[in-house]
Amino acid sequence: MRRIAGLLCLILVPNLLAESPAIWPQWRGPTRDCKVAATPVWPDKLQGDHFQKLWQVNLGPGYPGPIVAEDRVFVAETVERKFEVVRALDRKTGKELWQAKWDGAMSVPFFAASNGSWIRATPAYDGESLYVAGIRDVLVCLDAKTGKERWKVDFVERFKSSLPAFGMVCSPLVDGDAVYVQAGAGFVKLNKKTGETIWRTLQDDGGMYGSAFSSPAIATLYGTRQMLVQTRTKLTGVAPETGKVLWSQEVPAMRGMNILTPVAIGDAVFTSAHSAKTYLFEFEPSGEGLKPKEAWTTKDQAYMASPVVIDGHAYFLKRGRNDSRQLLICVDLKKGETKWDSDAVSFGSYCSLVAQGDRILARDNNGMLRLIRANAQKFEMLDERKVSEQQTWAHLAVCGDEVFIREQEGVTAFRWRKP
Repeated sequence: MRRIAGLLCLILVPNLLAESPAIWPQWRGPTRDCKVAATPVWPDKLQGDHFQKLWQVNLGPGYPGPIVAEDRVFVAETVERKFEVVRALDRKTGKELWQAKWDGAMSVPFFAASNGSWIRATPAYDGESLYVAGIRDVLVCLDAKTGKERWKVDFVERFKSSLPAFGMVCSPLVDGDAVYVQAGAGFVKLNKKTGETIWRTLQDDGGMYGSAFSSPAIATLYGTRQMLVQTRTKLTGVAPETGKVLWSQEVPAMRGMNILTPVAIGDAVFTSAHSAKTYLFEFEPSGEGLKPKEAWTTKDQAYMASPVVIDGHAYFLKRGRNDSRQLLICVDLKKGETKWDSDAVSFGSYCSLVAQGDRILARDNNGMLRLIRANAQKFEMLDERKVSEQQTWAHLAVCGDEVFIREQEGVTAFRWRKP
């Protein structure tokens, strides 16, 4: 009987693991590149029964994208222009499970305040804790089951740095036993269990660096694992163990608005800057490490939306002549050649992209959701649907057959169904 039970365990456990629900644990998804698993395959339609609303919850305003765990969804908001609130919602029903709250509010400069001065960065989840970046340059660690605060770091207080003019924008990255974030007028590595500082690098006076917009990513270039960090003035590679800056490349941008997350393409790095250019940097190994060099550049700029890369092509939102009309474009990463743009189809001022195979799901800030085939020869839209009458600046989350959309003052869950 014991042998039979053991055999049953060997048979059943893999099946149970295979059926574990997909999650969205951090900025840009499970692998931080806006790509999701090949199954279940996305349908071709977004209309009617193909894409059904499951539930909707009203919230205070906020930019953070939803974080999706196995059984719950985490959302962050600003309440009464005074508090920052994090809620855990039941993934199936939207029912509130717990709520955490702290003081946190500020006003950003007038040219960035058109959509409000509220919490900005998307949290990170490691299976046990939720790491939430507050607008006043704080990082709060919460117990994911209960919402109880485990620790809180005030970077302005800890490093005597200036309060960042635009608030804390960088979405934290959890790797191993540490959490990494651009904060405190630099790039910081913290012990994720205690919040203690392990190292701090890329330090400045709290001006340009203190208001960094970009979120870090992990890459391996020429066999060296490193953090890709784009500050307001430069693109860098940082050693995760020591904080040593391995290489650095100036990236000019209007008002230092280097916003998107850089993307590693093999041993090269793709990035773009507001009101400037789009770049692919390659590297020359040298006795001192890596030396970046410009492989190509184009005048098309990705503005704010981070790209998805499929089969050697980058798909991203090109900034138009005015900030209210952007076009989706496809760029050949080998040649730096723009293959096409979406021409008559406008995508508003911002768009978050998620890819599965040759499909791209694109949701812009005007609440329009579009399903696009990744075709390097032409713009090919399969379907579109209005999913919100509110502004929708937060990054969408896609988990298996579920899609979670953070509206300006709410969050809505949808389910994709095959015909």
